Amino acid sequence: MAVAAGHHSHWSSRVGFLLAAVGSAVGLGNFWRFPYEAGQNGGGAFVIVYLACILLIAMPLVLAELSIGRRGGLNAVDSVKKVAKDEGRSPAWSIFGWTGMIAAFMVLTFYSVIGGWVISYVISAAQGTFATATPAAVAKQFEDLLSDPWQLTLYHAAFMALTGFIVSRGLQRGIEPAVEILMPSLALMMLGLVIFAAVVGDFAGAIEFLFYADFSKITPQVILAAIGQAFFSVGVGAAIMLTYGSYLNKDVNLPQSAVVISLADTGIAILAGLLIFPIVFQFGLEPGQGPGLVFVTLPVAFGQMPFGGVVSFVFFLLLLVAAITSSISLLEIFVAWVEENLDISRRTAAIAGSSTAWVIGLGSVLSFNLWAEWQPLGFIPLLEGKNWFDTFDYIASNILLPLGGMLIAIFTGWIMSKSSVLEETGMQENALFRLWFFLIRFAAPIAIGAVFLVNLT
Repeated sequence: MAVAAGHHSHWSSRVGFLLAAVGSAVGLGNFWRFPYEAGQNGGGAFVIVYLACILLIAMPLVLAELSIGRRGGLNAVDSVKKVAKDEGRSPAWSIFGWTGMIAAFMVLTFYSVIGGWVISYVISAAQGTFATATPAAVAKQFEDLLSDPWQLTLYHAAFMALTGFIVSRGLQRGIEPAVEILMPSLALMMLGLVIFAAVVGDFAGAIEFLFYADFSKITPQVILAAIGQAFFSVGVGAAIMLTYGSYLNKDVNLPQSAVVISLADTGIAILAGLLIFPIVFQFGLEPGQGPGLVFVTLPVAFGQMPFGGVVSFVFFLLLLVAAITSSISLLEIFVAWVEENLDISRRTAAIAGSSTAWVIGLGSVLSFNLWAEWQPLGFIPLLEGKNWFDTFDYIASNILLPLGGMLIAIFTGWIMSKSSVLEETGMQENALFRLWFFLIRFAAPIAIGAVFLVNLT
């Protein structure tokens, strides 16, 4: 069926777009994944490499995605197809629109389950559960949550329903009003918590841990982890910026937007570290705790600090806001494609998308209890030992996202004409453009290709 271009909306303002784009990047990757990745990979050494990856790989790719999306003016898949045809190239290049959309949808199915954990913790914090919680009680609460498929299913449903409702209302009545409330709220809560952590926590220890780099700790594994975190955090390769870019008017400065999105996301990740690690070090907890850092380690600290009940509620509310601003972007990619290609209403597309993601996400729910030992694709050596949750996470994060990112770089650097790239980015052919073009043509594909090959071995 022909694409129904008339359905395609536009942002009402540049501010609305930037808040939505930053919100899509700022999510559980900043508050849940970044701190434990830094904790497990050498602190400052990891942060230095991560910042380099943002500047040299993620930021150039954000600009490339936005440019292709705006030039195509359609959903992620059809934008790439249109640009390829206009350049006299094969429409098969739309493959990276497909890989991005599929990866985003796969991430949404398990992201919503983790978002459900956050809802559970917001409720617990509101009830004062963490105000006097002992380490044993906190650990047991997390274990009890994961072992209860009915409770996980309920919270997973609540998170997905909220995501679907916002997306169903469209760009100007749903996503923009939501982020215009949620993102300033996130910023205020975060600044307040960082100041609180600086007062009651070991702020000097956190500064040293995050910014003192022991370069002997920079190993190939640390570099790969940093590149992976940069991709996961900014959302490169997931077709988010392709989709959000397609809603942009021609007067929006794309290079400036790419810089704002990338630096805002990175700044919030660093602030998350300055929020979490002072508390971790003050109370003698383990920074390399892993994924349980936010859900097990921090609640223990909340139970030992002054105003711990209030602080825990604000923290998990902050986490929920960050999760929602990302999940709506993940669902929007699918909804935009369905709305334009199947010619059905946005509301119907949002209900279908969120319902399907919820059903598939039940596999991730059961991965923590009844299906914990089931390996759906364990016959494939690469996926051996991985349950449903781990399999979806690995395929999306380690295969589809890097593949999509590499294809975006190749398409922008080698398939689009330089004149088209200059026209769409609005850049002049000066030293800055030549640096960006070099990064897109050579540095990004090589770096991503290295990660891709390592992930497949």
